[in-house]
Amino acid sequence: MSRTSPRGASRPVRSRVGLVVGVLLVLLVVVLAVRAAGGLGAALDAALGPDPTEAVEQAPTGSALAALRDVPVKGKAPKTGYSREQFGAAWKDVDANGCDTRDDVLARDLTDVSYSSDDPCQVRSGVLVDPYTPKRISFERGPRSADVQIDHLVALSDAWQTGAQQWSEDTRARFANDPLNLLAVDGPLNSQKGDGDAATWLPPNKEYRCPYVARQIAVKAKYGAWVTQAERDAMVDVLSTCPDQQLPVDDGGITSGAVGGSGADGSGGGGTTTVTGPFASCSAAEAAGATPLRQGDPGWNPRLDRDGNGEACA
Repeated sequence: MSRTSPRGASRPVRSRVGLVVGVLLVLLVVVLAVRAAGGLGAALDAALGPDPTEAVEQAPTGSALAALRDVPVKGKAPKTGYSREQFGAAWKDVDANGCDTRDDVLARDLTDVSYSSDDPCQVRSGVLVDPYTPKRISFERGPRSADVQIDHLVALSDAWQTGAQQWSEDTRARFANDPLNLLAVDGPLNSQKGDGDAATWLPPNKEYRCPYVARQIAVKAKYGAWVTQAERDAMVDVLSTCPDQQLPVDDGGITSGAVGGSGADGSGGGGTTTVTGPFASCSAAEAAGATPLRQGDPGWNPRLDRDGNGEACA
């Protein structure tokens, strides 16, 4: 009697062969991925993202990442007791140019600016190239003024929960009106941001995320506010794509006139200063060595001439 194998007896063998082939294919893919990433460590970095501690410790001197080393990491304090009034009256005249901070920021960040005939401080209209989107937004004072809003990059509520509860009233008022922490932006998007920090909100315009986070770090470092661990990780994640991103210049005022030059004092090699637009404040004019300003001078701005005598910032 001849013996024949039962039907299907070869199936386990074929299954084992298929399994082996599948494993070999997976290993081949892994090897190719490791080689493409420059080694196992690089492959893991590519998969898991940058190590936050290592990225900060290896950051170039003078960069925003390096500055993050000195910003404390803590959990948020309770929001108990917070109100806008804790930061003083809105839009004070912090640079003593006779104009409130909101109009100063609009004058700094908008182009094609026109002013009210009744108030040389009041920005009547202009065009904003919104850094958050970026799109062009026409600003006109009136029913649609809210199309352009002034954003606190570090929100007041966030500051309250990361140190501001312990600040003096004067410090909180300075913080709320500090040009370093203020930016004219798309109004609806600013409302959407609310009091979000870097861990919960970033500008949709990815090209602006590095300057945005660098400015938040500069503000928190200036006032001694802290960041949460999630916020710090998010900042590192952004800045790892631009490790040389510098902190913004904090000139103590709002500068609309661009001052060119290569000297340490902002002047050119021959000791001259080139002004390419009107000064938005007397502090900006003074920093450029252009005071007193007289009508017809480079950087002249009639808004700074409070008594109409043709001379400002004397």
